[in-house]
Amino acid sequence: MAPVDGTYLFGATLLYKVNASTSARMSGRLVLNGTTEIRGSVGEISGAHVSEATALWLQTMVELQAGDTVELQGYFRVADGYFAADHTSFWGAKVG
Repeated sequence: MAPVDGTYLFGATLLYKVNASTSARMSGRLVLNGTTEIRGSVGEISGAHVSEATALWLQTMVELQAGDTVELQGYFRVADGYFAADHTSFWGAKVG
């Protein structure tokens, strides 16, 4: 939750793992107050998983009002897999 009004910088890394070398697609985004996709924060990656793990990195700045919340959402299609909790990160800092 934003403690004060201002400009905030957010970043996230999602590591997607599959159980075999296969093609898959994963997406991630940052969402404001649980409903609104933050412009510039959407990423999608697809392709063969040679190492059986693929990472997606997101970064954006957004104007927030005190009390606003930002959440990271990730989802995948095509292959059976999971987001590795020990390699997934989400951070934010007030920059203005």
